Amino acid sequence: MLNADFTPMMICSIERAIVLIFLGKSELVHEEKGKYLRTVDKTFPMPLVIRLIKYIHIPYKTVSLTRLNVFKRDSFTCQYCDRKDHLTLDHVVPKSKGGRSTWDNLVTACSRCNSQKGDRTPTEAKMRLNNMPFRPSYASFLLNFSGFVCEEWLPYLKIKKRA
Repeated sequence: MLNADFTPMMICSIERAIVLIFLGKSELVHEEKGKYLRTVDKTFPMPLVIRLIKYIHIPYKTVSLTRLNVFKRDSFTCQYCDRKDHLTLDHVVPKSKGGRSTWDNLVTACSRCNSQKGDRTPTEAKMRLNNMPFRPSYASFLLNFSGFVCEEWLPYLKIKKRA
């Protein structure tokens, strides 16, 4: 769903998109070719991108810092050993040493690596992070970590087509 100025707002369900179009609160910008929603007497194109008619002021959109979103950012993989099971969150700089629960200080770790690292930094524990933690932008999170992004969304996310 795009705001009236074509900035991406959110991913909504097809049902919600159709209701917003039907109520005149949004317009169809891009439809899915060859797919339709049929009623008894009407046929509607399946929306892929809709745009709100009236601009909605939304404060700067960020990705919520949650356990699941950190796991998504890290591809559900331990950032120390690449394991994909028994995952936990690890503070790169431990809380006891002033580390905070932020995007830049949390990584996905398996329970074995988290225990091995303990209350130390990766350098102190002689462990190497495969990827440095980072705060994902809203558009990149939609594209890379949401689990589903249509190629048709890319121009509206202002991101170049994937290779």
